[in-house]
Amino acid sequence: MTKEITILLLLLVCSTDAKMDIITSKQDIQVGDEFLLLCKAGGEGQITWQRDGEDIDKEFISSVDESSSKLVIKSATLEDAGRYTCLCDFENGHKDDVQTQIYVYEGPSFESTATYHEFLEGTDGAAPCRVSGQPAVEVRWLYGQESPSQGQNIRQLLDNTLVFEKVKRQDAGTYVCQAQIRGRPVSKQLSVSIVVNAPPTAHMKEEVKKVMAGPDSNVTLLCLVDGHPKPNITWSMPALYESGGHHQFNSDGSQLTIRSIVRDDHGEYICTASNKMGESSATAMLHVFEAPEVSLSVEVQNVSVGQSVAVACNVSGLPQPDLRWINKHNGQALDSPSGRIRVEGGVLVIDEIAPSDGGLYSCMAVGIIGNASRDVAIHTQPGPPPYLSVSSGPASVLFSLKTLPINGGTPISHFVLQWRQNADVQWQEVTVPASGNSDGLAVTSLMPYTLYTLRLAAVNAAGRGQFSDTNTVRTLGILGEPDSPVLLCDEMKVGGDSFFIPLKHTDNGDTPLLHYNLRYREDNDRAEWKEKRLSADVNSVGLTGLTFGSDYQLEIVSVNANGSSVPATFNFTTAAKPVRSSMTKGGVAGIVMVIFLLVFLVVDATCCYTNRCGLLMSISVKLFGKKVPELKEGDGATNGEVKMNGMSTPRGQRHHMEVQTLPSKEEGTLTEVTCDKASLTKHEKSQPDRNVPATDA
Repeated sequence: MTKEITILLLLLVCSTDAKMDIITSKQDIQVGDEFLLLCKAGGEGQITWQRDGEDIDKEFISSVDESSSKLVIKSATLEDAGRYTCLCDFENGHKDDVQTQIYVYEGPSFESTATYHEFLEGTDGAAPCRVSGQPAVEVRWLYGQESPSQGQNIRQLLDNTLVFEKVKRQDAGTYVCQAQIRGRPVSKQLSVSIVVNAPPTAHMKEEVKKVMAGPDSNVTLLCLVDGHPKPNITWSMPALYESGGHHQFNSDGSQLTIRSIVRDDHGEYICTASNKMGESSATAMLHVFEAPEVSLSVEVQNVSVGQSVAVACNVSGLPQPDLRWINKHNGQALDSPSGRIRVEGGVLVIDEIAPSDGGLYSCMAVGIIGNASRDVAIHTQPGPPPYLSVSSGPASVLFSLKTLPINGGTPISHFVLQWRQNADVQWQEVTVPASGNSDGLAVTSLMPYTLYTLRLAAVNAAGRGQFSDTNTVRTLGILGEPDSPVLLCDEMKVGGDSFFIPLKHTDNGDTPLLHYNLRYREDNDRAEWKEKRLSADVNSVGLTGLTFGSDYQLEIVSVNANGSSVPATFNFTTAAKPVRSSMTKGGVAGIVMVIFLLVFLVVDATCCYTNRCGLLMSISVKLFGKKVPELKEGDGATNGEVKMNGMSTPRGQRHHMEVQTLPSKEEGTLTEVTCDKASLTKHEKSQPDRNVPATDA
């Protein structure tokens, strides 16, 4: 009150207006409050106060100065309300007055009105507002800054009660009951909280989730929860809860994040929301998939041709994938449980493996989310070379493969080339790297003009394969080789256990001869060759210690730095061993005389018939008076004639010589044979003799 009086006094002091005026701080005065009215007359005079035309007791009135007066009511009552008039009789005889209205009120008061109400969603509810005050009080409900939605499910009764019909969740909030003194700007407000309770509801944002397992795979499940009071959220899951890493929740627990998904995370996840009104649950199904994986017992398996092999395969994944075997070479699926190549419980079995079985086999895991596979390499030895042709070269043999052998599942690294001259000796071999086009497969440094048996096999990481069929080929000579030596048959001498034949040098191939290689043996397959080396300047071949009455084979070649010549071959037969006689010298002399007589008769008869001369011709002329008729050529034969069936030839021609021997003083037999068949020169031997079988070389 003191403050209000101070303000009025200031207004009075500061005012310079001569017009009368009543100054008050407010017109609406609450019962029990003090209020002051200040009248400013604007000039000196006598000032009086009236309320509703009646004078006011002077105890409430006091002068401020000659031109001002104040009216103070210490404790206002309802009777203090009314129209207040300030009257002034000015000293100059003028009268004037001024009026103001003062309102006194009591309240509004909300008495015992409740400020909190709880309703169950869907039911009817009421929020009364009990107000008292004087003069009359008007009541109005507000929701925010506006009135509630009248005419829908909310309405205000005459007793100022706010009624909710089938209350909704959106009806919840803070409502204001506003009480105002009718006609005056005096009001009071009371906030009333309306709470609409609702049972909890829960549902999953995604009811089915699919995710791949793996350290980098994460999944989030969101549970959408509603209800009042705010529900508490709990989870149940197929795997035990792991805090801090594998399972993570947000602040209100409505969102579950699973990191580094594993197989055990597969299953149902249940979100449960609960409050005092009840509880509700929702379920999400998490499908965890594991990428198919394949494991093999081995990745590379070497197995020999004809043996068996078994490779085990295991597949895993979620869901469990199917297991299939495939031959990657031809793309054929291997699903038969029987046969030479079969699959038994995921195990690939191959019996009696062949070179064509070698290669890559793939075990596949076939699943609904993808496939996986791993290969096993089965290696076995290569197959035999097909379509192999062999051709001769200068002291060499060339192999040609039109088609490479079956490689057995791993590349052919090289070839093994073998050769030998006859079945009694071991195979010799050389290794030649595989060039990809099978060229360059050759055996070199062989003997020229020699018959060889050859074969070939391929080799890979698993070992050597089967050899090809054998081929027989005679090598060619080398340029610059010497010619074959010439055996002078007409000067040959054969004894019972000895042999002698002169040797004639031929063209040495523009390179000095190094030596001669001689070998001989009895003419049968069981006999072994005997070899001798003769110096380059030798002029004859002599053999001793031979077997009586036996056929012999002889070969001799010239050798220089460029190679060997074609063998000069010769066959001869030794005489039978002589029988020792017990005849006397007279008997021997008689035999000699008989032989001499026979020889004489043969010579004389030959002379008679061929040249019309001799003793018989003379006797015939004397007896018959005419000459003996001539003998035709070839109609006669002589004893002691040497018959030659063969000569020395270069290209393996064999000639056989039958010798009719005569007694000698030293060894009992000695025959001298003449012939004019010489070996071929190097120019003649360049053309092979096509009439000579290869097996006679």
